[in-house]
Amino acid sequence: MKILLIFFTFSLISGAVRCVSVTGYSGGSLLVDSQKTWFSNSAKYMVKHDPWKTIINYKKNNEWIGEGRFILFRNKYGNLMIFIIELNTKDTGKYRIRVLDKWYIDLTLNVIKDSCCKGSKTVLANGGETATFSCEYSHNHINDAKAIFKERQNSIEKLIHATDTLNKEGRFSISDDRHINFFTVRITDVTPDDGGVYLCGVWINRLFYSISAKVNLHIMTKVGVSRATGHSGGRMMIKCEHPQHKTKPKYICKESDGCSERNNPGVQDEWMENGDVSLYDDTRAGVLMVFFRELKAADAGTYRCGVNVSHYTESFTELQLDVRDGAKYPKMESESVHLGEEVNITCQIPQEHKINFCKEDDDHICQNISTYAVTEMSPSSERNEERVFTVSISNVSVRDAGVYWCGAETRDTHLTFISLTTKIQLNLF
Repeated sequence: MKILLIFFTFSLISGAVRCVSVTGYSGGSLLVDSQKTWFSNSAKYMVKHDPWKTIINYKKNNEWIGEGRFILFRNKYGNLMIFIIELNTKDTGKYRIRVLDKWYIDLTLNVIKDSCCKGSKTVLANGGETATFSCEYSHNHINDAKAIFKERQNSIEKLIHATDTLNKEGRFSISDDRHINFFTVRITDVTPDDGGVYLCGVWINRLFYSISAKVNLHIMTKVGVSRATGHSGGRMMIKCEHPQHKTKPKYICKESDGCSERNNPGVQDEWMENGDVSLYDDTRAGVLMVFFRELKAADAGTYRCGVNVSHYTESFTELQLDVRDGAKYPKMESESVHLGEEVNITCQIPQEHKINFCKEDDDHICQNISTYAVTEMSPSSERNEERVFTVSISNVSVRDAGVYWCGAETRDTHLTFISLTTKIQLNLF
């Protein structure tokens, strides 16, 4: 979407109304400063002439009135601002904006086509680092000052105004490359509060700003780094914990893909498949469960396990997943037992890890089972790097038949990993 922002300052002499003429660009937007008081308790009115059309019909609000693409709002100085978005040639014409029993102005708008504006784009930046984005402008405005605005709730705020080729103001800076008609914006040491919508502007003839780009800045905050190891052909469950954001949408993505494809369940509190991965967004515990139904070497890499805290801010844990391909794992075993008898299943896991034993459901998802008796055996000299467990299932019934997995469970501050390495097929006589 092309954006054109115009600040137009004019004077009213002895109460007379002067017709103000401004130019906007098709696909862009227009912002006009009336230089007149908002008057919160007075109704606002906006009409278009020839043909006559009522746009805003005597509405009251303390800060913001919107009807489709037409918005009136109060700026920080108490003035009424006129904001028209997504302009088209049919918007060309004369308008009257009125504050009942206070004042009115007449506005003549001419909308023409423009080729320089490229619309909106999205930029990602990690918290604490520097966010950078570039804005193109028309070659007609090489010598005009550049500016950056940010959309606030019910307002638009100018952040920095550069009259030179390089201008710095706190953490914000603008550098202008007039040879290619681009200026670059840098925001250092970004925080979640820096997320949002930015508008790139050019100050023309001290009358208005032409906005050539809309930038959606997303701030990514890394809260930790975790490592996990699985085995090719095995299974893995990853539990990403976000207890402070239980009902916020959660996701997992791979950094080698630029995190452009963010896998999320799409719905909450039920399992959903996404390729070879199943996902479950548990809003009661604030946990995203990610289950790899069959690990492959291609699954290795660095992931982000995150949550959308707000529309423009995200929090994530970095996960470095190693997938090993060897003859030791996964193991495949088979056990047979008569109905009503007891069966003992032996599992081995690394010494420092906790055992996890689970049964696959119809969707091949394996979740923890805690109702069976688990006994730890003393390690032999040949197995001094592993712990050996026996899982006992007594009074076996028909529902006990199926596929079981056992493996190792590890946990750190934000993530829990369950690497399932031994597959057991339990059959009934």
